[in-house]
Amino acid sequence: MIQPDAVAKPPTRSSTVRNPFVVAGNAVFVLLMLIAIGGYFGLRQFTSPGPLSEAKTVYVPKGSGRDEIADSLERQGVIDSATIFTTGALILGHSNLKAGEYAFKPGASMYDVMNILVDGKVIQHSITIPEGLTSQMIIDRLNQDDLLTGDAPPVPPEGALLPDTYKYERGTTRSAMVRKMQEEQKALVDQIWKQRAANLPLKSPAEMVTLASIVEKETGQADERPHVASVFINRLQKNMRLQSDPTVIYGMVGGKGKLDRALTSADLSQPTRFNTYTITGLPPSPIANPGKAAMQAVATPLATKDLYFVADGTGGHAFAPTLDEHNKNVAKWRQFQQQGGNAPVAPSQPTPAPAPDNATAAPAPVEAPAAKPPAKPCKKGSKACKQQTEAEAPAAPTPPAPTPPPAAVQSPSADIPLPAPSVPPAAEAPPAPNADPAQAGKPKKGGFDDPVANTNHDPLLDKTFDLNSPQSVQ
Repeated sequence: MIQPDAVAKPPTRSSTVRNPFVVAGNAVFVLLMLIAIGGYFGLRQFTSPGPLSEAKTVYVPKGSGRDEIADSLERQGVIDSATIFTTGALILGHSNLKAGEYAFKPGASMYDVMNILVDGKVIQHSITIPEGLTSQMIIDRLNQDDLLTGDAPPVPPEGALLPDTYKYERGTTRSAMVRKMQEEQKALVDQIWKQRAANLPLKSPAEMVTLASIVEKETGQADERPHVASVFINRLQKNMRLQSDPTVIYGMVGGKGKLDRALTSADLSQPTRFNTYTITGLPPSPIANPGKAAMQAVATPLATKDLYFVADGTGGHAFAPTLDEHNKNVAKWRQFQQQGGNAPVAPSQPTPAPAPDNATAAPAPVEAPAAKPPAKPCKKGSKACKQQTEAEAPAAPTPPAPTPPPAAVQSPSADIPLPAPSVPPAAEAPPAPNADPAQAGKPKKGGFDDPVANTNHDPLLDKTFDLNSPQSVQ
């Protein structure tokens, strides 16, 4: 009987293989391999172009954590996986992701998105504050900006804010914007004041800002500001009133800044603390917030002897050192208006001022009567001789015609003086917001001394044109 061969026993496992450390090491190796493979593919996905097909703006609120930000980015389609994003950021040591408003380009990878959030490259918005706005108008603009947050502070003093274009992030507070405008204005004023010309009739940086606010409102042409400033500087040095229409408007409406109608002669003669037709020198504070160019123009004005200026029909002004030259410039402006304002007029001969509408023609010269033949001699003392003597007596002389008054004193931007039209008395207007209580009850005086024209005639009674608009003065 055939017996099968004995089956060999299977080899026994070595004790080394059965060592628990070896088993654990094998598990770790496999895990590391899986991590490496996963890491490879994860890294590839982390650095590959993302899902965005077009640019997208995302706002990350303050206080958001890394996981919360990653979930939000995934929901909005900026990244493919919040898990890979947070893992990659953690491995690279970027756990601090900054809040703000971000713009992500199409195809931005998770690595790109992470770097933008780490660097805080938020969107910069801008707001432009034009020169010449009042502080109230600037606060109104800040309140209308929906990207700013928080309540605006109380309205700052006039002239305390610097007009400029400011960059800011979404969520910036309105108070922070106002502080920035105040800080930049103070720094600029200090710098310009240190660089001012010598012998200016200005005692402080505050007076420089006040005059700059008037210059800012008088002309919109940048190249004219130093010339306009020189006119007011010259007037201050001669103790002449500035006679600036914008100061009249500010005295009437204050921070509102705009008058809803044309100026009237009554407005110009209404005493307020700001009306430079009725006060001498500068008003008590600025009438607006001037820009850098206007302050530089006042600090370093053009060297001129000019005391007057009037619109020239091109958007600029014609300047003059004397009232006679000024009146000629005004006549050209009037002629320009009468021709429809199509082109500036430059006549070869000076144009005389137009006669008032209610002026009457001069009477024709009266022809002298023919001489009578000599009368016959009469008997002295008789009635006939007495009648003849009375008839031959010369007639009483006719009194001479009254001499016309001297030329009216004009403001630096006044028009040809014309008599005010006869109108029925109007109801008394309410006092202006900035009316001077000390002057309110006093009767209006007839004029003021102008050292150049040497006359007390009141120009306010004759002014018929507001050259700042220009609009007819009623």
